[in-house]
Amino acid sequence: MLPERLTLQPIARFQGTLTLPGSKSLSNRVLLLSALADGETEVTRALDSEDTEVMLAALRALGVGVRGEPGPRSLLWITGKGGPLDAPAGAVSLFLGNAGTAMRPLTAVLAAGRGSFALSGVPRMHERPIGDLIDGLAQLGARVRCLEREGYPPLVVEANGLSGGTARLSGATSSQFLSALLMAAPLAAAPVVLEITDRLVSEPYVTMTLALMARFGVRVERPAPLRFEIDAPRRYRSPGRVLVEGDASSASYFLAGAAITGGKVRVEGCGSDSLQGDARFADVLARMGAHARFEPAAIEVEGEGPLAGIDVDLTAMPDAAMTLAVASLFAQGPTTLRGIGNWRVKETDRLTAMATELGKLGARTEIGADSLTVHPPARIRAASIATYNDHRMAMAFSLAACGGEPVVIENPACVAKTFPEYFEELAHLTVPAP
Repeated sequence: MLPERLTLQPIARFQGTLTLPGSKSLSNRVLLLSALADGETEVTRALDSEDTEVMLAALRALGVGVRGEPGPRSLLWITGKGGPLDAPAGAVSLFLGNAGTAMRPLTAVLAAGRGSFALSGVPRMHERPIGDLIDGLAQLGARVRCLEREGYPPLVVEANGLSGGTARLSGATSSQFLSALLMAAPLAAAPVVLEITDRLVSEPYVTMTLALMARFGVRVERPAPLRFEIDAPRRYRSPGRVLVEGDASSASYFLAGAAITGGKVRVEGCGSDSLQGDARFADVLARMGAHARFEPAAIEVEGEGPLAGIDVDLTAMPDAAMTLAVASLFAQGPTTLRGIGNWRVKETDRLTAMATELGKLGARTEIGADSLTVHPPARIRAASIATYNDHRMAMAFSLAACGGEPVVIENPACVAKTFPEYFEELAHLTVPAP
């Protein structure tokens, strides 16, 4: 059990090999598609974390057959409904914590079923917008009511199926809204067209959704970059077995640690064949001066001297961008991260939080509408880092211990959201400073 405050002693080097936990984004998508599909799906290496726990609890509450347990050495068997998920006894209430990968897709998929569904979460989830998704669903015939603040959870879905048709929505806040509609669209009564009216952030996550839908037997036509056409009604079919690839966002901390300290780290479970945008984070480290090598299911990074500050668009990898922000402390010259405006609506307002905590370590930062510039300090200070109950703040700022001073991580247990064993693995793959 982790203490309320965890002191990380100075780290001299990152070194070793890590088998990654399963991807959160892939795990929750696979679990939901398995629940909708005909047949039973065996899911291997599904992530064991708070976010997957709330998804599994929701599926059980909806009458989906679930056997086994998630985890790297465990198996799950999901017996699909072969169609929409209806509310047992006409109504059901679901608590979804702070899991956007559960709240957004379930809101859409449940609208295609029958019954009344109340969806709620922790206070921060009730501050995370969902209005673009609700607007899209309304255009397809759904009825969704926000209970406290318009455009935000908690909400009630009064479901009587999706009629189909065309929905136009913004893609500038979160790609999860489009992914949610894509997964729900085959359950509609008639074909569905989805059009993004502006720009699409975090596009690799949409590519991931499309690939998994195809794995479950439903292909989406994409005649233009921002137009998606789905034939409906269609049934998802179980592929029998699904192996969840390792979490590329989790890999980023260890790869960055190797680049910072001149060490060498190999992560296994995702690589050049990955569906995740964050799998290309090693390319960003290579731009800064590290050596990166890709295999189909593995990535290796070796530090080769001081890192150089860069100016980089991270629209495709907003989670790994947090890792880069802290790694920028160790670069020669400023680093500018672009395409990260949607940090403001994540588990916390990550733009403000990141700038505040980097400042404690001695860095000077500049916040833009969609960017953050980090000017590294001459010397990193010892500091106590607030994590805002945000798992990625805790993991990213662990890298600050490479600066020669102890770093205190407040509420380290928040890593349970996606990587409960993070600090154990950190200890295994690091060499302490003398």
